[in-house]
Amino acid sequence: MTQKPQRTILGRVSAYAEEAAGYLRRRRTTRKPFARVHYAGGRSAAYEPDTEAGRALFLAAADLIDAARPQP
Repeated sequence: MTQKPQRTILGRVSAYAEEAAGYLRRRRTTRKPFARVHYAGGRSAAYEPDTEAGRALFLAAADLIDAARPQP
């Protein structure tokens, strides 16, 4: 007996969805916060929060966010 074509397509789509969900789950667990700085001339650098420059950038960003937040 042959399978119905819609079941084959549905199974394939479900497999793709499961694979995408697994990819996002793995990416979420391995991703760490960082600050990316773009310089004139096109150079950029990424700073992790456990470095001195990274801590300073994260603190400055938090201050900017707090300053931009509407006051009640």
